[in-house]
Amino acid sequence: MPELPEVEVTRRGFADAIAGARITAVVLGKPLRWPLGTAPRTLIGQRVLAVRRRGKYLLLDLSDGLLLLHLGMSGSLRFAAALPPAGAHDHFELQTEHGLLRLHDPRRFGAVVWAASEAAPAARKLLGGLGMEPLSDDFDLTRFARALKATRQNIKQVLLAGKVVVGVGNIYASEALFAARIRPTIAAARLGPERVRRLHAAIREVLARAVDSGGSTLRDFSGVQGDSGHFQLQASVYGRAGLPCMACGTPIRLLRQGQRSSFYCPRCQAR
Repeated sequence: MPELPEVEVTRRGFADAIAGARITAVVLGKPLRWPLGTAPRTLIGQRVLAVRRRGKYLLLDLSDGLLLLHLGMSGSLRFAAALPPAGAHDHFELQTEHGLLRLHDPRRFGAVVWAASEAAPAARKLLGGLGMEPLSDDFDLTRFARALKATRQNIKQVLLAGKVVVGVGNIYASEALFAARIRPTIAAARLGPERVRRLHAAIREVLARAVDSGGSTLRDFSGVQGDSGHFQLQASVYGRAGLPCMACGTPIRLLRQGQRSSFYCPRCQAR
């Protein structure tokens, strides 16, 4: 699933190019996770003012309202002056004066939703429960510590849930916990100030490095120009079960938490 780094890489890949463009046509393919929420013709003639990101959602600010795009489990966007004819898994196209934006989503768990504003019910339903943005000034250490202290869930599940901090997907949670020397099974409330501080810094560092590396391509993800991400090649623990820890040589272990795989070093992340 594309996580925050992949979505931010996608945003950067077309935000400047599409800014200011007038929409000339909208094409819908097979139904996505949620309906568009407006007749496609109402978007024609509007301008794309800017492209922002909130968690794993891309927000296209229009001259009237906004579009919220989610890549789902396997989605990706392409933007170019011209693209080949749409295929069986291309389910949304926004033709603009600057080029064509196309959503490719084989599993159709993605979405494109129009809302009159971020305060509108459709937008609040999708964005209202999201936690702090880890790559912004909104990611406050004191608020982070207070939120962790208030839950008995294990720290890995807290990071994945997105209610405290958004976008720390499975690979990045494993990497941040390793960098902070915290075992994924420990209860969040048990983390003292020093470990919380280390984790706060590690989340920022790991996600920023992932963005700089073009995200992670484990299966389907590619950027707007079709480029694969490379962060997975830098992983210290993720996907390395049985291999020696890069820091101490102890074999990396794999465990299941919920429906997700967690990778950790039993020595470096002793508790």
